[in-house]
Amino acid sequence: MRKIQMVDLKSQYEKIRDEVNEAIQEVIDQTAFINGPQVKDFAKELAEFNQVKHVIPCANGTDALQIAMMALGFQPGEEVIVPTFTYVATVEVIALLGLKPVFIDVTPDTFELRVDQLESCLTSKTVGIVPVHLYGQCSNMEAILEFASRHGLKVIEDTAQAIGADYTFSDGRVAKAGTMGDVGTTSFFPSKNLGCFGDGGAMFTNDDELAGKLQMIANHGQKKKYYHDSIGVNSRLDTLQAGILRVKLKHLNRYSKSRNEVADKYDKAFSNHSDIQTPVRVKNSTHVFHQYTIQVNNGKREELKAYLQEKGVPSMVYYPVPLHQQTAYLEFGYKQGDFPNAEELCSRVLSLPIHTEMKIEEQDYIINTIKSFFDE
Repeated sequence: MRKIQMVDLKSQYEKIRDEVNEAIQEVIDQTAFINGPQVKDFAKELAEFNQVKHVIPCANGTDALQIAMMALGFQPGEEVIVPTFTYVATVEVIALLGLKPVFIDVTPDTFELRVDQLESCLTSKTVGIVPVHLYGQCSNMEAILEFASRHGLKVIEDTAQAIGADYTFSDGRVAKAGTMGDVGTTSFFPSKNLGCFGDGGAMFTNDDELAGKLQMIANHGQKKKYYHDSIGVNSRLDTLQAGILRVKLKHLNRYSKSRNEVADKYDKAFSNHSDIQTPVRVKNSTHVFHQYTIQVNNGKREELKAYLQEKGVPSMVYYPVPLHQQTAYLEFGYKQGDFPNAEELCSRVLSLPIHTEMKIEEQDYIINTIKSFFDE
């Protein structure tokens, strides 16, 4: 059996090698390496896939979050509500812009921000909420959007892990992850469900005026070259990456299906296991399983992780420390015990290998190895 990977990008590439190589060669032949036609084509195709009016590509997912907050006019000293159990980029840009992150706890089973705590986070300085669609399914967007509308807040969806997921509202309306708030942001980091061969990101919006601002800020604050209407940044998606992403976008639904098949098998294997809690799927969102994250009971997470490594099975902890306890963010005054669910999850979660090219024998080996650890 080949070496097991958390994400097997090489095998994925080999299946679409000719398409990818052709796309790369096309860019090289055209020599339009910056803002080439493939960038606009990809933006148009992704907008059609996501059923959203505007897709604005940029250099990476972190830039996407920062540009979104700049375009929405957030000012230093204002507050943005953000879950404490997520990747640092979500809060990093808040701090970089001189805003104050207001942390909120997450649910212990679905990992989404606790909408029942939103009211307690609200102050006169609150301007926005950043729900994170963690691991591949949507947060409770209906409740978040209702709260935001009632209080005049902006919503930026962090969709870096959930591109392609569908959210169903109570009235039956269905929307793609990242298309429900004022702005959606995503990353095309290679290991993402829709990943390129380097860095990349994008922003989504249905607001024409806001789309113009996002585009302008991402391009040095200019609509017309050398005429700068606002302070901006330099954040571009390379044409080579856009060409690759155009190819992979055609396969994204298949990739989601493959990931769900792997997740279903894990679910079945561990459904009645006393030491493992499988991920809970929310009823109103599909799951694209960027990560398959179990919770390990009885304080055995680190022992299991070490055992798996010894047996040739990679695993990852996303995330070992909640953001409110990270050294960089202690200045905001939070302490241990403020967000018990997030703190507990950091000691329990373990993400198992999941990708589009998982072989049956590989997954059987992973499952049997995990079971053997608990049987010893």
